Amino acid sequence: MKPVKIGIIGLGTVGGGTVNVLKRNAEEIARRAGRQIVIARASAKDLSKQRICDTTGIELTTDPYDIINDPEIEIVCELIGGAGAVKDMVLAAIAKHKHVVTANKSLIALHGNEIFAEASKQGVIVAFEAAVAGGIPIIKAIREGLSGNHIEWLAGIINGTGNFILTEMRDKGRDFYDVLKEAQALGYAEADPTFDVEGIDAGHKLTILASIAFGIPLQFDKVYTEGITKITREDVEYAEELGFRIKHLGIARQTAKGIELRVHPTLIPERRLIANVDGVKNAVLVYGDAVGPTLYYGAGAGAEPTASAVVADIIDVVRALTSDPENRVPHLAFQADALHNVPVLPPEQFKTAYYLRLNAEDKPGVLADVTRILAQHHISIDSIIQLKPLDDCALVPVILLTQITLEQEMNAAIAEIEALSTVNGKINRIRLETLG
Repeated sequence: MKPVKIGIIGLGTVGGGTVNVLKRNAEEIARRAGRQIVIARASAKDLSKQRICDTTGIELTTDPYDIINDPEIEIVCELIGGAGAVKDMVLAAIAKHKHVVTANKSLIALHGNEIFAEASKQGVIVAFEAAVAGGIPIIKAIREGLSGNHIEWLAGIINGTGNFILTEMRDKGRDFYDVLKEAQALGYAEADPTFDVEGIDAGHKLTILASIAFGIPLQFDKVYTEGITKITREDVEYAEELGFRIKHLGIARQTAKGIELRVHPTLIPERRLIANVDGVKNAVLVYGDAVGPTLYYGAGAGAEPTASAVVADIIDVVRALTSDPENRVPHLAFQADALHNVPVLPPEQFKTAYYLRLNAEDKPGVLADVTRILAQHHISIDSIIQLKPLDDCALVPVILLTQITLEQEMNAAIAEIEALSTVNGKINRIRLETLG
C-alpha cells in the first residue's frame, strides 16, 4: 500500500525522540501498521540548532502551516506544547481533514472539548496518549482495556518533578527548596517550577484521566490543586515513622454526590506498591468494579519514552485511516453524545482522612481541648502522638491521624484549634488515603 506521510511540528525533546523511534523501528512499525510511515516534513523555530535526531530526508521548515497546508500529509504531530497558538494550529489541521497526534496535556485539558467536537465534524482522529504519564499507555488502558468496568476511582503520581523532590526529601533528609534547586540543575524542573510543584501539570493530566474514566467533559477549572511547597522534612520523617509515605497524588473518585477531582500531597501506606514509586517515575492506580485495582508504572517523561506513546498513536491512526468515523474508539472513551455532566464537587465536599501536626504548649488539658473541638465537628481520631518538646521552648509537636471526614468539618475544626491560646502557629494538614 501507499506509504502514509506525516508531518511533525516541533523538533525538541519529544519531536526529536519521535523522529528517532520512527526511523530506527521503521520496519517493525510498518509490519504493525500495515503500511510504511514516512516523515515528509518537520518544523522548528531554529533550523540551525543541533538536534538529538537525524533529519536526513525530511523537508524542514520554520512555518508549521507549511505542514498543515501540505495536501500529501495525512497526519500532523503537534509536539510543541502550550495552549495558545498551538490550539489554532491543531484546529487548522483538523479543518484540512488531517488527523492529529499530540503530547500536549494543557491543550487537551483546556481546549479538548472544542477540539474533539471539531474533529468529529471533520471525521478525523485526535490522539493524545503521550499527554499523560509519558510512555505509560494509561489512556489506552482505561479507554479500551478497562472499558467493561465501572471505574470507581483512580490515583496517580503523574508529575515526575514533584516525585523526585519528595523522594530526595525522604531518602536523604533534605529540605524542599534544596532539592528543588537540584531538580532545576538536572533539568527535571523548569526555571519557573510553578506548574510542577503547585500541581497544575498534574491537574491537566488528572482532567484527562477523569474524563475517560467517568465519561464526563474535560473540566480543568474544577480540579482542586495544592502543591508540595509546604511539605517539610519533619513531616516526611514523621510519616515514615508512622508507616506512611508522602506522595503528590492526582485523585479522581466517583461518589454518590458527584466526582472528586483533586491534586495534593497525600499520605499513603508504605506497603502500597504506588508508595514505592520513586524518583522521576510515574504510576497510576485504577480501581474498576470488575477487575479491582490495576497499577501502571513507567517513565513519565523523556525523549523516547514519550515518543513511544506518540508513535503508538500514529500507528493507531494509520490502522484506522480506512475505517468509518462512527466505528472508531471515541476520543474520551464514551460516545460523544453519552458524556454526562455529573457534578464535580467543591473541596468542602471532599471526604478523606487527615494527618494533622500542631505545636501545643506543654500544659494539662491542651489535648483535651483539641479532641473536644474535633468531636464537636464529628471527626474521629485514629491516633494521637506527642513528640519530644522542641528545642529551647515549651512547645510540643503533636500529630493526629483522623478517620475519614468531610473537609468542610475539618476546615472549621482547624480554624477553632488554631484560635486556641495554647496552640502556636498554623496546623500542618496533609490528606491521607489508604487506596484500599
